[in-house]
Amino acid sequence: MTTVHGVAPGSPIDLRSERTASLSAFGALLLRDLQVLKKTFWQFAVRTIMQPLMLVFVFTYVFPKIGQGVGGSAAGEAAFSTLLMAGVIATSMVFQGVQAVALPLVQEIGFTREIEDRVMAPLAIWAIALEKIVSGALQGLLAGLVVFPLAAFIPATPVHLSFHWGYLITVTPIAAVLGAAMGLTMGTLIEPRQVALLFSIVILPMTFLGAIYYPWVHLGPIPWLKWFVLINPLVYMSEGFRLSLTRGIPHMPVAAIYAALIGFTVLLTLVGIQGFRKRVLS
Repeated sequence: MTTVHGVAPGSPIDLRSERTASLSAFGALLLRDLQVLKKTFWQFAVRTIMQPLMLVFVFTYVFPKIGQGVGGSAAGEAAFSTLLMAGVIATSMVFQGVQAVALPLVQEIGFTREIEDRVMAPLAIWAIALEKIVSGALQGLLAGLVVFPLAAFIPATPVHLSFHWGYLITVTPIAAVLGAAMGLTMGTLIEPRQVALLFSIVILPMTFLGAIYYPWVHLGPIPWLKWFVLINPLVYMSEGFRLSLTRGIPHMPVAAIYAALIGFTVLLTLVGIQGFRKRVLS
């Protein structure tokens, strides 16, 4: 058996060294992304705050103030404001996943070929893709947290959030990873010239049919649509936060929410990693 620097390949010491090098490279890539985020913090803040701010401001402040509040009564308007917050958190995480993972990845793979520098790191290709998901998930968590101060200060009608911590601390990280995995999948499937189509044919339909403005069970009068939207991961994210943050507002069965969130997370992570591998090696 040959040795390198006195260490036999495949020995415990050699494997430990490879593992240490991989973990160091993974951490370095993640720190690099966070450093870039720090340098472009104001851009990150604007893109993170603007979308939930507009939703909360228009639906929970402007509409009630001009007498067109959704719900038909003070109690109804308060109920709508409450259920909307769960959807706003979910859609904020999805948008952050696309903006933090998909859009930069399209440029790195297409225009700049910056991805070639990443691949030179002592790290497996799948681990580089996983690092992008972790980075996007951390940014998604920040995007979700932004909604809470908005809910506290902007609505003209009361927002009655009821924290179910067991659900919240499990749904939130899964949703953050799901949003980032969705961004990775989109980033590897979309060509640079097709970025505009991403928003028109994917993001907009996903948002309006993602149970953001209504509980999924209220689609009962439209059976075909009620079952069709189940292919939309955002539905389960909205329902998961509705489960975690509200009381008395209908939501999907708990088992269905968790099964779908975990299933979509695993599926999109695998598809995203496979697509990343193909794009990098092509």
